[in-house]
Amino acid sequence: MSDPIKLLIADDHPVVRDGLSSMFARDPEFTVVGEAADGAEAIRLAEALGPDVILMDLRMAGMDGVTAIAELTRRGVPARVLVLTTYDTDSHVLPAIEAGATGYLLKDAPRDELLRAVRAAARGEATLSPSVAARLMSRLRTPAPPAGPLSRRELEVLRLVAAGNTNREAAARLFITEATVKTHLLNIYAKLGVNDRAAAVAEGYDRGLLGAPERP
Repeated sequence: MSDPIKLLIADDHPVVRDGLSSMFARDPEFTVVGEAADGAEAIRLAEALGPDVILMDLRMAGMDGVTAIAELTRRGVPARVLVLTTYDTDSHVLPAIEAGATGYLLKDAPRDELLRAVRAAARGEATLSPSVAARLMSRLRTPAPPAGPLSRRELEVLRLVAAGNTNREAAARLFITEATVKTHLLNIYAKLGVNDRAAAVAEGYDRGLLGAPERP
């Protein structure tokens, strides 16, 4: 018999954490090694406990799920992240997948579907809820609009990035979420034909969108 799949549950609602822990505790195929109330705690516990799969909510007090997923990816934590949330809009799904999530399920998923998804995640296989899969397929099938000028909000994000602000700082200044900032950045990259923040800033200066760069 193989070892049980080690789970870490990250959700800022204690009732949700308790419910998930109780559900998985009834199945000897799984063992819950820890619970986290926000993304920062999830990162700390993931490094300390070595789970196979992390069930990650997206909207949490403190560090949000997308930021935590990106940081886990950056640190090379081998645990697979399965998003378990109530949100299935593009502004939530795409940043989570881009950050490195292995799967994306909604909290109304049936128990059997959730168990299958955790097993698949442990094997490194992607699992998406039907509504999320349909959304991604629709986006892939819809031709991307031709690159046009940056919107007012995109310019605001680019200027804050050029000034050295992190995604979290830019989100706080604009009163939007980090996930929304990341979505704006993806749109900026596409419109400017670049792949990262530094290139976007350089291209912004070249196109006169940011004024003249400061000289040392």
